[in-house]
Amino acid sequence: MGSGKTSVGETLARELGWTFLDLDRQIEAVSGHSIPELFRSAGEDEFRRQERRLLSEALAASSGNRVIALGGGTFAQPGVPEMARRAGAISVFLDAGVDELWERCCADLRARPLALDQNQFRQLYGARRRRYMKADLRVSSSGKTVRQVAESVRARLQGVWDGER
Repeated sequence: MGSGKTSVGETLARELGWTFLDLDRQIEAVSGHSIPELFRSAGEDEFRRQERRLLSEALAASSGNRVIALGGGTFAQPGVPEMARRAGAISVFLDAGVDELWERCCADLRARPLALDQNQFRQLYGARRRRYMKADLRVSSSGKTVRQVAESVRARLQGVWDGER
């Protein structure tokens, strides 16, 4: 949460001339409910089921190049990193310190149902970070603008495409 997945993803897709999909926005569009409403009415398990289904569909339907911004907990769910790899996707972890992420998230806690307080946020980040580290690439977003992070991601992707890692 708060790493810049949507902002960086939109910028990166635009710079590459690719399409962009925000998985949380897709879930909201398909369900007709906001993420916080889904959490309240259906619970996290149902939300994760929908999230996984829509990600699977997006990966399978990917025609052409696409940037997909996942929700903060998506990649931390069992099997998701493997699902992305099987689809040929390159996963990118936008890393930042937990204090910086918390500050970014404080702007709108209502939209983040799992960021209720700073202690819970820190625990959630600690639990998820191990899974985030399974991403193919790790790019720091600490203290950087969206454009700077998008350029860092683009450079790292270029290295993968050129056979480097």
